[in-house]
Amino acid sequence: MKKPLKEQKAVLLILLSNIFIVFLGVGLIVPVMPSFKNLMHLSGETMGYLMAVFAFAQLLMSPIAGRWIDRFGRKKMIVIGLFLFSISELIFGLGTDVSVLYASRILGGISGAFIMPGVTAYVADITSAHERPKAMGYVSAAISIGFIIGPGIGGFIAELGIRAPFYFAAGFALLTCISSIFILKEPLTKEQLAEISQLKEDTNFITDLRRSFQPMYIIAFIIVFVLAFGLSAYETVFSMYSDEKFGFTPRDIATIITISSIFGVIVQVFLFGKMVNKLGEKRLIQICLIAGVIFAVMSTMMSSYLSVLAVTSCIFLAFDLLRPALTTYLSKTAEKEQGFVAGMNSTYTSLGNIIGPALGGILFDMNIEYPFLVSAIIIFVGLLLTLVWKEKQGLGGLSG
Repeated sequence: MKKPLKEQKAVLLILLSNIFIVFLGVGLIVPVMPSFKNLMHLSGETMGYLMAVFAFAQLLMSPIAGRWIDRFGRKKMIVIGLFLFSISELIFGLGTDVSVLYASRILGGISGAFIMPGVTAYVADITSAHERPKAMGYVSAAISIGFIIGPGIGGFIAELGIRAPFYFAAGFALLTCISSIFILKEPLTKEQLAEISQLKEDTNFITDLRRSFQPMYIIAFIIVFVLAFGLSAYETVFSMYSDEKFGFTPRDIATIITISSIFGVIVQVFLFGKMVNKLGEKRLIQICLIAGVIFAVMSTMMSSYLSVLAVTSCIFLAFDLLRPALTTYLSKTAEKEQGFVAGMNSTYTSLGNIIGPALGGILFDMNIEYPFLVSAIIIFVGLLLTLVWKEKQGLGGLSG
C-alpha cells in the first residue's frame, strides 16, 4: 500500500529539486548570453543554436530514455541524469571554444531526457490516484518556477563573473545527485519494471506522433508548440536585444525577468483557478494568445527601462496562464491516455524549444526586431486555429 503524500515529504522534495535544477540550468544562460556573445565574438544565430541544441538532444534521447527508465529503474536514471547535468554545466562554465559549448548543451539535453520522465514516473509510482494530480501539480510548478527564475538567478550570480552561474548549477546538481543516492529508493521491484517494460514494447515514438494528429488533440498540441516557440524565442532574443538597444547589464536583465516572473507566478497561483471557472479553458487560451500577439509587437516599441519591464511582465503573464490552461484541457481530454498525452506534450514543447531559439537567433542577425514580429505572427496563427476548435473536440464543453 502506498504511503500518503504527506508522509513522503523528503522524497517529494528531492524529486522536485531534481526537476527544478534542470529547468533552472536551462534558463541560467539567458542573462549572460550578451556577455558570452561579446566575449567569444559569436553571432546571434550561434547563440540561438546553443539554446536550441539542448532541446534537440533531449527530444532525440527521450524515447530511448523512457525505455531505460522502465527497464533499469527510476532512481538509476535520475541519478545518472543529475550527474551528467552537473558535468554539462561545469563544461559550459570552463569552455573557451564554441564546440565545447555545443557539447555541453547536448550533454545537458541528454541528462534532461533522463531526469524529467524519471521524476514523473517516480511520482506516479508513489502516489495514489487521488493524490496524483496534486503531486503532478507540484512537479509542474517546479518546472515553471525553475524555467522562469533561472534567468533571474543567473543574472544576479553573474555579478561574480559570467561563468559563475554555471559553476553554481553544477554544484547544485551534484548536491541533488548525492542526496538522491541516499534518500531515494527504487519504487518498483524488478518484476514490476519487467512487466511495464514488456507492455511498452508495442509502442514507439512514430506511432505516438501519428496519434497526436487526432482531431481531439492536434490543435492543443500545436498551441503547446506555439507557446514553447514564443517563450523560448522571446527569452533567447530578449537579453541580446536589451543589451544591444539599451545597453542593459546582466543584472538589469535579471531584475526585469525576476519581477516579471514573480508577477506571473502570483497571478497564476491566486487567480488561475477563478479565471478557468469563469471563462473556461478555450476563452482563457484565446485571451492569452491575443495578449501574446499584442505585446510581442509592442516589444519592438519599447523605449525605456519601465516600458521594457511592463511589456515583459505582460508577455510572461500570458505565457504563465496559457501553459496550465493547455495542461488542464489535455488532462481532461486524455482520460486513460495520460502517459501518451504527457509524452506528446513534452515532444511538442521540445520542438518549440528547438525552432524558437534557432529561428530567433537567425532573425536577430537580420534585424533585432524581427524575432518579436515573427513570434507575433506564429502566435496569431495559433489564435486562428482556436476558432476551429469545435465542441466535439472537447474544449467547447470545457469552456462553458
